[in-house]
Formats: sequence, C-alpha cells, structure tokens
Amino acid sequence: MDNAERAVKNAISGSDQLKARNIRVFPQGSYRNRVNVRGDSDVDIAVVCSDTFFWEGPEGATRETLGITPATYHFDVFRSELETALVDYFGRAAVDPGDKAFDIKANSYRVDADVAPFFDHFRHAGDGSKIKGVEMRTRAGRSIINWPDQHYENGVWKNDRTSRSYKGCVRILKSLRYAMLSDNIASAEGTSSFLMECLIWNVPDKDLMQGTWVQSMREALVYLFNNTIRFEDCSEWGEVSELKYLFGGNQAWTWEGTHRFLSDCWDYVGYS
Repeated sequence: MDNAERAVKNAISGSDQLKARNIRVFPQGSYRNRVNVRGDSDVDIAVVCSDTFFWEGPEGATRETLGITPATYHFDVFRSELETALVDYFGRAAVDPGDKAFDIKANSYRVDADVAPFFDHFRHAGDGSKIKGVEMRTRAGRSIINWPDQHYENGVWKNDRTSRSYKGCVRILKSLRYAMLSDNIASAEGTSSFLMECLIWNVPDKDLMQGTWVQSMREALVYLFNNTIRFEDCSEWGEVSELKYLFGGNQAWTWEGTHRFLSDCWDYVGYS
C-alpha cells in the first residue's frame, strides 16, 4: 500500500500541470481503515485537489450568500491532467480509466491501485459552520460525496471502545462474503466492502463483545437480520461517517438486497 501511494505521489510531482496545484494523496477504504483481508486485491488512493471545491448549503443558500466565487479550474480538466500524469509515470498499458477511478496495474513492487480524483466538498450549516469531505464527478456525470476522515475517526473510536471487536467482525464478514462468492451465492456479489463496514458499525457495541468471535458474529447477524426486515427499522442507520444515511437516496445497494445477503450469511455459516 505504501509503495502504491508513493508511486502516485511521484507521478503527480513529475507533472508540470499538477505539481504546482494544492494536492494531497492518501489511501482510503479497507487498507486505510485496517479492515482489509486476504481477498482484497487492490488499494484505493484518493487524489484531492483543493484549488476548487464543491459545496452544499442549507435551504435557500446561494453561492453569493455564502461568499463563494466561481471556479476557474474545473473537475474535468483536473481528471484529464491526472490521467496524463499517471500515464507519463506508469505507461499507458498500466493505466485503465474507469467511470470513477483509474486502475493502476500491480507489479512486483506495489499492489493494484484504484486512483480516484476528488475536489474538496464543504457542507455548510445554517449557523455558519461547515464540515469538509471530498466529491468527484464520474465520467457519466454522477456526483459522489465521501467523508473519509470522519469515517476513519469513527471506525477507530468504535474499535477502541469494543476492544478491537468492531474491525475484527468486519474482517470476518468480509472473509465470509469471499467464501460465499466462491460458492456462487448470488447475494454476495453486490455486497461491497464499504457496506459491510457500515453494517457492523450499526451493530450495538455489546453485541460485538460476546467473548468469542463465533458468539459475536452470531449476535451481529441476528441484530442486522432482524432490523432489515422492514425499511422502517433501518431507515435511520448511517454510514460510518454518520454524515449520510446508509439506505435510500442514490446508494448502490438496497435494504432488501442487504437483508437477503444477511439471511444467506446465517444459512452459510450454519447458525441455528
């Protein structure tokens, strides 16, 4: 992971277009959050340019009322310049542009890396405060807002107060999914690593601290299964950042599909 991150930084520092920009590069996802398992083959690298930002405000807010000036550096230009920098450094054959991220092929020195471009994102509140995340626009034109710092901090907090059971249970659930995939269980196909982190995040701490991993996972699955039977019971669940609802909106998963996956997990393990 460190080598992949370092290589992306080298690509940016070698770019005449990007080296003068205000850019930070950091890992996100499973590797940064320390919930990666043997089946995870790549690392997610965020490349965030702070020279321009996206924003959202309270009802009635405008760019003028928030004192925001129009951008002069646009996201499509940034993505294009990042692609050029990556191709110049890694070679065209090693860089595969996707809808959201650039897939950098692995070699003997580094793992596969998904390099995702972002601008900063600011959420303004009515009292004048704001919180910072990151936002990208996909090639298809979809907006994706992430809160990586808040996700990381909350994950560490829950892991500490559960005596490290939180991240352990996430890893077990992820490993279970890989086993189910190998046995062609359909519900495992659309269940992402991020979703599994968020599911275990919503399990009460006491259920994750049952003395043994077998007991803790049993209680976690019972809680998750029982509370995804109806949308009303999980409609207030949040992502780990607690800045976005887990179900509804434009999420790539549904509560119905999640319930089916949890039911299949229970049957696959053989709990009674």
